[in-house]
Amino acid sequence: MLGGRNGKIRQKSRSSDTDKHAFPKYYLYELVCFFFIHKQLKFLNEHLRKSLAQEAARLIVEHGIRDYGQAKRKAAEQFRVGGASALPSNAEIESRVLEHQRLFEPELQEKRLRTLRLIAADIMGMLSSFNPRLTGSVLRGTAAINSGIELHLFSDTPESVATALKKNGLVFRDYSHRYRFKGLQWTLVPGFKFQINGEEICTLVFSEMGIRQAPLSPVDQRPMKRVGREQLLALLE
Repeated sequence: MLGGRNGKIRQKSRSSDTDKHAFPKYYLYELVCFFFIHKQLKFLNEHLRKSLAQEAARLIVEHGIRDYGQAKRKAAEQFRVGGASALPSNAEIESRVLEHQRLFEPELQEKRLRTLRLIAADIMGMLSSFNPRLTGSVLRGTAAINSGIELHLFSDTPESVATALKKNGLVFRDYSHRYRFKGLQWTLVPGFKFQINGEEICTLVFSEMGIRQAPLSPVDQRPMKRVGREQLLALLE
């Protein structure tokens, strides 16, 4: 009897030990499955982001869409993507724009970029008293079909810029653009827009002190790169 009972006790004890080890194994199996699914979802999300960035870049280059936000939203509509988390950053899109231009139209892009930079250099010479700086896609090398030339001028009286434009026989209209500065809210900067040889030029007039602090780039949220006329001419050599 005792032996029988002890045998049952030993058998029950072995069963309990097995149960103790079974739970961790099952838990480990769930963790492995979770990790695998998470990795697959991450891969699919990254692949989707790349596809959206490529499509947004194509829309910018081939259809002349200037706003990166508009391009990515249009790409998301075409892919039927609703979540903002899957959308690529502006920096990712710009990288794809450069890639698209170098792959499909390197000679055309180089020629167009040179043309725009030459026009910018001429205008900067014309408006030299306002310490002009070239910035935007023409400087970064990503100018597409409808890309305009963006120039930053510095004067405490925007009216003096208007007077200079009139003296040079340019027909212009009022224009303004919102910029964000580090640590500050969005600021509306006044300016003027006109055309030369069919190309659009946007001149934004910052205060004279504004030359010391560049606004943040919409592409990477860092201070915008700006160059003077001499630096631009060096790029053209």
